[in-house]
Amino acid sequence: MTRIESDSVTYLVGGGIASLAAAVFLIRDGDMPGHTITILEESSRIGGALDAAGNSHDGYVMRGGRMIESKYLCTYDLFSSIPTLDETGTVTKEIFDWNETMKTSSKSRIFRDGHRIDTPSFGMSEKHILTIERLALEPEGLLGRSTISDQFDPSFFETDFWHMWCTTFAFQPWHSAIEFKRYLVRFTHMVSGFNTLSGIMRTVYNQYDSMVRPLHKWLEERGVKFMLNTTVTDLVLEYDNGGFTVEKIIVEEAASRKEIDVKKHDRVIVTLGSMTESSSLGSMDSPAPMLGKADGGSWALWEKIAAGHTQFGHPSNFDNYIEQSKWLSFTTTLHDPTFFNLIRDLTGNVPGEGGLITFPESSWLASIVLPHQPHFIGQPENVQVFWGYGLFVDVPGNFVKKAISACTGREIMTEIIGHLRLQENGPRILDACTCIPCMMPFITSQFLPRSKGDRPQVIPEGSKNLAFIGQYCELPDDVVFTVEYSIRSAMTAVYSLLGLDREPPSVYKGQFNPRVLLEAFMALHERRVVQLQSQSLQAN
Repeated sequence: MTRIESDSVTYLVGGGIASLAAAVFLIRDGDMPGHTITILEESSRIGGALDAAGNSHDGYVMRGGRMIESKYLCTYDLFSSIPTLDETGTVTKEIFDWNETMKTSSKSRIFRDGHRIDTPSFGMSEKHILTIERLALEPEGLLGRSTISDQFDPSFFETDFWHMWCTTFAFQPWHSAIEFKRYLVRFTHMVSGFNTLSGIMRTVYNQYDSMVRPLHKWLEERGVKFMLNTTVTDLVLEYDNGGFTVEKIIVEEAASRKEIDVKKHDRVIVTLGSMTESSSLGSMDSPAPMLGKADGGSWALWEKIAAGHTQFGHPSNFDNYIEQSKWLSFTTTLHDPTFFNLIRDLTGNVPGEGGLITFPESSWLASIVLPHQPHFIGQPENVQVFWGYGLFVDVPGNFVKKAISACTGREIMTEIIGHLRLQENGPRILDACTCIPCMMPFITSQFLPRSKGDRPQVIPEGSKNLAFIGQYCELPDDVVFTVEYSIRSAMTAVYSLLGLDREPPSVYKGQFNPRVLLEAFMALHERRVVQLQSQSLQAN
């Protein structure tokens, strides 16, 4: 075991869930005092993509929410040590207890032509299923930079399996076939319940209130330092025959340049890139503007340190294709129960039970989710909040003949009301709501086609005190765009840098469980199973 210097410090670049988790592991598993840990964050808030803000008067905002499920072993390991804000138990216990009470069981995963589709069929041909089964077995090296559309014929993207899959995970046809394959394998155990969202878990409140705030409180109580509004612009490296160390961190704070000296036995853990960088908000009467990578610092830092260092990955693979990585979400605050009551009656689910509702006829490929209320701590009883998003942001809507990227909150709600066939109640709903659009240029950049080396290792070759964490480092088997990936990367980085004799728990591999495989096979081959059952009944 590597000796940890008593006066060593750790700098964490980025204030998202990966850095917060890394700070916990440094304290909990590495026995480091909290005051020796500093988190540097360019914005005025921590939490990264797990954000939520606003109020009932001006409208609540959350850019999104990550799906969680029971096999997120690193996530539950972390939160088993973190008390809830009211300190009645751990966050992990609260999540599992809550999901025993509020089980996800959608009666309306697909909403088509003004009607709910209860337990929609996947609608795939045998050719589609054989392609899925081939991808699950094919080595990543053979898939290379191919896309999902390179693997399937166009008819696959008209199936309800694809409509449900792509809106649950935010895949596009032009995204990486490797990432699609990883998801197929990683979530094999969820395929059989996919048309009802069975197995998907939720937090009591939004993930900022339920996960980030308890983490922040735990870290502050232990003396961890938070330097907000501080942008890291460069790392100065010192080389010797054995590799390299970070010797300085260059930051901009209050428009002034500063240098942080890093001693040889200190550590630097950097969150690379950001899927929510350059996000922008609109309003009820204005669309969200489109920004780019120059409007934030995370991509600039990765590009700066990767120049001339191939082991640091290739950020241009992820930050130069906004047209392929952008989409828009929206958060709606309601001061009248009409909308929620109508959705309850239309779908057969109470808020929090149904999960994502997708409109496959929507030219925006829009979806909404009505969580259990209240969704924010302190939210008034007479206020409801829901979230939604559109994957195709530059196509005119079906009811509002504009692209969602050019729409105001009022126009987005008008389009959703149209798909629900609630026009008769439209004026009442619109008069009582505040819908805030959010454009996210890089939100699925981690899904873009990639090759080996585009994502760096958590501990890059030659590093003595530098590690990378977050959605853009390479972890075998696990899947990006998840809380679990960020936390697993943090655990890997801390255990490696500190030389601890422990490893993160292995990724759950349901594809090796015969029962899971059988259930997935039967779900995918639903038509053939029904046909065989019918033949058996006729024979009897």
